Amino acid sequence: MLKIDNLHAEIDGKTILNGLSLEVPAGEVHAIMGPNGAGKSTLAYVLGGRPGYEVTQGSVEFNGIDLLDMEPHERAAAGLFLGFQYPVEIPGVSNLQFLREALNSQRKARGEEPLTGGEFLKLAKDKAALLKLDPEMLKRHVNVGFSGGEKKRAEMVQMGILDPRFAVLDETDSGLDIDALRVVGDGINAIMRSPEKAVLLITHYQRLLDYVTPAKVHILAGGRIVTTGGPELAQKLEAEGYEAVAA
Repeated sequence: MLKIDNLHAEIDGKTILNGLSLEVPAGEVHAIMGPNGAGKSTLAYVLGGRPGYEVTQGSVEFNGIDLLDMEPHERAAAGLFLGFQYPVEIPGVSNLQFLREALNSQRKARGEEPLTGGEFLKLAKDKAALLKLDPEMLKRHVNVGFSGGEKKRAEMVQMGILDPRFAVLDETDSGLDIDALRVVGDGINAIMRSPEKAVLLITHYQRLLDYVTPAKVHILAGGRIVTTGGPELAQKLEAEGYEAVAA
């Protein structure tokens, strides 16, 4: 589903990704772990199309299409979802308003009819219940006044509503307590575990992988994948540290 080949990328003239290659087939969850500054978030931003990140070499295919040739909104309409490490606040815009506009924009790009207000409200309430998020919070401005855990739950509700084919989740476990971690992990499984979908889960810690078991774990260091293994690799990393595992 996602094929990255020899990807090089820089920001402000500084090279961050340095020959990264990776394949994530449909139906699988892959985890990327690595030390600070290894390029994990840069990879997420490049895949999402964030301005300022320049690809200087390599290619990225998403379902056989050149992802790098698409604008960010085109990537989203094609089924790519990016979960942010630090979800932004949008004062003056309610979650319901934001999510309905986002969903119907994507449906329009795919040639589908927009959802009515009633249809959308039912969908939003169903997804909020799945993530154990109070439906009243959907009426509030996007992430304004939310705790770290509430922001991540709200973002997972967004993922559930948009129903992407491929999700890139950048440190979704950041800021979550034990109970919220379980809820978010269960939500990822409920929304994205499908033969037609896939997930690239970027994380520092093994704890989220207790709830979302990956098919493969990749260690990213120096802007490229240096080690790949099964779920046990994350446990070894937790016990021994990056230097021992990536050596």
